[in-house]
Amino acid sequence: MAMKYTPLKDHDTPIKVLFTGYLCTVGIGYFFALVQILFTHGMADGKFGLSVDDIVYSYYGNRSGTVLEQKLNGSMKDKAPEQERFKIMEWVRDGALIEDYKDDGIDKIIESRCVMCHNESAAGGLPDFTKFEQLKALTSQDTGATFSSLIRVSHIHLFGISFIFMFVGLIFSFAETTTTQYKCIAIGMPYAFLIADILSWWLTKIHPMFAWLVILAGMGMAVSFIFMWATSILEMWFFKPVFIDGFGSRYLQWRDNSGASIADRVWFYVKELAKQVKRAGVFAKEQWLMHAWPVIKSWLNKTG
Repeated sequence: MAMKYTPLKDHDTPIKVLFTGYLCTVGIGYFFALVQILFTHGMADGKFGLSVDDIVYSYYGNRSGTVLEQKLNGSMKDKAPEQERFKIMEWVRDGALIEDYKDDGIDKIIESRCVMCHNESAAGGLPDFTKFEQLKALTSQDTGATFSSLIRVSHIHLFGISFIFMFVGLIFSFAETTTTQYKCIAIGMPYAFLIADILSWWLTKIHPMFAWLVILAGMGMAVSFIFMWATSILEMWFFKPVFIDGFGSRYLQWRDNSGASIADRVWFYVKELAKQVKRAGVFAKEQWLMHAWPVIKSWLNKTG
């Protein structure tokens, strides 16, 4: 069957350079995004490395202590000596009174250790510690990310990451070493995992059991990104040594086998899964309309 597109290896060199430049740039960006996650969420429990507890503390919170204490024992642990951190936590446990703020020298510690980042010009929505009210707000129970911050981060991620995967998927769509079904799965996967990732933040905010979903969704996006990225680079610049003379030749022989390929089987199970998801969605909608919505509607009428 004749191809309806120009394969990656047959594109003109300027187009290959354009595609490669974009893929390399977003690849480096993806790497730094993972590093940033390790140094923010990955330090939520005070230990380096991303864990389920980190996800729970970041979105659900650590309900056993205050926000300020959790930060001082977690991601902000290296920002001040232990003696100064203990002094701040002692002030918090004593009620975080404004009278003691200056008398106990807490203001001096905050000014020397924290205000350099936590000021009115700080980026990323950091609280301004030059204002006592914003510092005081962090001495309440740690309930994780606020709904306003989740809304802000959710729409940024949905817009930004979807654009990244749109162009990565567009480049990958010119690949010739994968079947159409496999392409559809690989291109559609990151969008499904992106929505699942954003949704899992909100679900974890409600209940910590959904923290596993955050990790699984993130891994799904990473796997689909790496697969499309590597396939595109290999086909553009290393098609002959990899797919003709190298290990990729066996894959092409297996792909062209008249028997059903793994891609075909995967596509079959995806369609079957979609049918089950549709049925579950119809059932969930019926239950919502029959049981949940009447209760919420009654509650809204009472509060209104």
